[in-house]
Amino acid sequence: MTHDDSRRGEAPTRAALSEADSKKLLAEYGVPVVREISVADRNQAVEAAAELGYPVVLKGLGAKLTHKTEKGLVHLGLSSRDAVLTAADEIQKAAGADLEGFLVQPQIQGQREFVVGLFRDPQFGPVIMFGLGGIFTEALKDTALRLAPLSEAEAEVMLDELESSSMLGTFRGQAPADRPAIIQALTGLSRLALDRPDVAEIDVNPLKITPDGQVVAVDALVILGDTPPAARKRPPVDVSEVRVLFHPRSVAFVGASGVFRKWGHLLFTNVLAGGYEGEVHLVNPKADTIAGRKVYKSVTDIPGEVDVAVVTVPAALVLGLLPEFQAKGIKRVILITSGFAEVGPEGRALEEQLVAEASSRGILILGPNTMGTCNPYHKFYCLGSHVRPHPGPTAFVSQSGNMGVQLLSFAESHGIGIRSFAGSGNEAMLTIEDALDTFAVDDLTMTVLLYIESVKDGRRFFESARRVSKRKPIVVLKGGRTKAGTKAAASHTGALASDNRVFDAACRQAGIILADHPTDLLDLSAAFSSLPLPKSRRVAIMTLGGGWGVITSDLCERYGLELPNLPDDIIKAIDPLLPPFWSRANPVDLVGDTNLEVPLKVMEILMAWDGCDAVINLGIWGRKLGLKKMIESTLKVDPDAKPEEMSEIYKAMVDYEHIYANHLVGLMQQHHKPILGVSLVSGGEDDKIVIDVDESKYKGVFYSTPERAVKALAEMCVYNHWLDREGVPPEKRGFRR
Repeated sequence: MTHDDSRRGEAPTRAALSEADSKKLLAEYGVPVVREISVADRNQAVEAAAELGYPVVLKGLGAKLTHKTEKGLVHLGLSSRDAVLTAADEIQKAAGADLEGFLVQPQIQGQREFVVGLFRDPQFGPVIMFGLGGIFTEALKDTALRLAPLSEAEAEVMLDELESSSMLGTFRGQAPADRPAIIQALTGLSRLALDRPDVAEIDVNPLKITPDGQVVAVDALVILGDTPPAARKRPPVDVSEVRVLFHPRSVAFVGASGVFRKWGHLLFTNVLAGGYEGEVHLVNPKADTIAGRKVYKSVTDIPGEVDVAVVTVPAALVLGLLPEFQAKGIKRVILITSGFAEVGPEGRALEEQLVAEASSRGILILGPNTMGTCNPYHKFYCLGSHVRPHPGPTAFVSQSGNMGVQLLSFAESHGIGIRSFAGSGNEAMLTIEDALDTFAVDDLTMTVLLYIESVKDGRRFFESARRVSKRKPIVVLKGGRTKAGTKAAASHTGALASDNRVFDAACRQAGIILADHPTDLLDLSAAFSSLPLPKSRRVAIMTLGGGWGVITSDLCERYGLELPNLPDDIIKAIDPLLPPFWSRANPVDLVGDTNLEVPLKVMEILMAWDGCDAVINLGIWGRKLGLKKMIESTLKVDPDAKPEEMSEIYKAMVDYEHIYANHLVGLMQQHHKPILGVSLVSGGEDDKIVIDVDESKYKGVFYSTPERAVKALAEMCVYNHWLDREGVPPEKRGFRR
């Protein structure tokens, strides 16, 4: 197989079936295997060759005979009785005592070779593989992976996912491959994986495509192994308990400090300065007052109920707090403290002891080693960094606290609203999967963002994400992709990263959108939370300048979007609005026209066109910043320029951009198509990506570069196509307010 077996840890007891027995098993599950005859000796091999018809292939047969080609146990193209006898003798000599017999097959013609297979990932369970086969399997690693159970629709996606997928079509005069037969083989392996947990691995290589398109498995290996033990699972957390961590009525800060920049000071000052309206209690056995507020020696001294304890004391003291929390009735803890599993074996042992003790006392812990939480709707900013994004529809969980607060700062400055945020830390008790289950039933969450370095329960992550994705999009940025990154992730979160290729495949199968860079998370959040989903990949482009249109067209092709030609009726509708020399093509070049009415009218025409499903506009928004600089230069050097007039000109442009954003939102509401913009100039107020428009269902979205706009639109198309395959009705797609 092409996967990395180093992931598996201790090797289980394994035994390979013979090739003949492997194929018998595979045939029961719909894998199209070659006709073949098993024989005991060289003379029977000759009789079998005559029955099958020359030329034939002769192979050594035996449960211990793997990697037969490398050992000289496969002889191809045998065209006579003598050739078969000679080959049998050579195989006997090479195999020795491990030879149990011979396998005779007809020589299958076909230049196209693929591979199908099965292996079991320790995190995600059985994985089905399809890829380029033969000698290229290891060299090119052109493969597609999916988790079992596998639907026919998902199997078909695997075929198209290969870089070499064109070989499945008409190829050098040969007929297209029988795609249904390949799909049957893949779904058959999926059923086998679920029926036979003792099957550890399957390798069908090559799966040949004959010149007339037939699909034939000419070699196969099935490896049996110990049934993998059931992994110890963390029980799911009650979502009502998770909600309280984001929406507490009262909070106790255990380890509160009066020292500026210490965690015990950062957190409560951020919460109070952010406008939190619940009760705040400070706890420190060595202080009487901090920041002019009464300090309690213990949580048990606090009058009234406490919903959440925020803990910053050293790791060695945390266990001793649990009896006090239980006595006070505190059931939820945000454990900021580090020094647990992320620091090594001793820390891991301490974390395991903490989890066992907390569980026995009915206490739920977020963390340890977390940056905290925030809920802008509740004005609860319990974070080490004093960043305060405004309320919005995007829920965000990050396994890196620093990465999380940096992106929250980005969201704050770019107008992207946040539903809630949590730095999940080591996830000793509350995991990413629990957060997903919580967001699934939260009416204010429209988009979910995740920064992940590892998952505790891959199969649960997959199932939770697939369930959530049918209602609201999930965008994931995965850390720890390189060897260096994986090592850093292990030391950072105290967990080992799963195989990235399996993780990516699970995400695609679950409808998750994978981000390449940190800014992609919020770019995609802006699109999914502010725009209707496109029905298909057909895009119209409206641009203030030709160069931008060319670049955007190239990007659309790169990301799999289509630019349909403008039909005659659309050209005739636009003709009166533009000079005679306009391009009359898609992209629609406005040739720098300064008439502010023209973009409004052209956009109306393009949005009404039933030949496109989305519109990208470039250079219309953001002109006020360039105008402002122009006015400043004019007033500086031209004594005849009148400040009042310049001010009126600038105000008119500001008003126009407000009208333009409102106009776009109105068109989206009318036609249910997304409009993505690219700003002419960015800076200052124009750094905002999302522009709120009169509390509308949709928002104006303007990116700083064409690539960011095109990439966001392409991912929206990918997600909508996934919803098609899952059979989600159109009326249940996208956000609902």
